[in-house]
Amino acid sequence: MRMRRPSAARNWSDMVDDFVIEPREVHAMMQKGAKFLLLDCREPWENQTAYIEGATMIPMRQIPQKLHDIPKDQLVVVYCHAGVRSFDSATWLRQQGVDAVSMSGGIDRWSMEIDPKVPRY
Repeated sequence: MRMRRPSAARNWSDMVDDFVIEPREVHAMMQKGAKFLLLDCREPWENQTAYIEGATMIPMRQIPQKLHDIPKDQLVVVYCHAGVRSFDSATWLRQQGVDAVSMSGGIDRWSMEIDPKVPRY
């Protein structure tokens, strides 16, 4: 027998919504000059291939050692290639008291929707 848990699914969806920001929202924040940290959690070779101007790069595996470099007094928008590593990183950062969100679709979506000059890989 299959159990239905609509409240659990709704709560999961709400949590995901709280942890994710759309590229267009990040772009609007940049244009308005909002104060936030844009954190690239990809590997150095990926950053050399494509990057978003103004981002700080800390590879995902180094985030725990560099936690002291990540502000707790402002929003941190984390991005990776497609959004999986950044979601995991944002989730971990929130557990450490950082106001972090993951940019949906990562730099790949950024390139398709915001800045086509950013190479896709």
